[in-house]
Amino acid sequence: MQRVRRPSPQTAAVLRALAADPTQWRYGYELGQEVGLKAGSLYPILIRLSDRGLLEASWETDPPHGRPPRHLYRLTGAGVTAAADLEPLAAPVRPTRTEPRAAW
Repeated sequence: MQRVRRPSPQTAAVLRALAADPTQWRYGYELGQEVGLKAGSLYPILIRLSDRGLLEASWETDPPHGRPPRHLYRLTGAGVTAAADLEPLAAPVRPTRTEPRAAW
């Protein structure tokens, strides 16, 4: 029996970003910029999603001259379903100050 866990906030952010246009191929760097993740956090998430069948990965077929090909990513049908099943983003909770600010 496989355990079903709720995705981390970082994984959910990646799924949501990809779900904005699930048919479009996206570069890892572009996704990282959009969701605010560095490569050391982003690429393990992308690999895990791909291993679970939620994401498909492909090499860029025609990179500009002199640049090596990059990986491209997009959601599979199962990935679209997983993104749709995510809980909606909650509004950030702001603490309310009940006491006056201490004098400096």
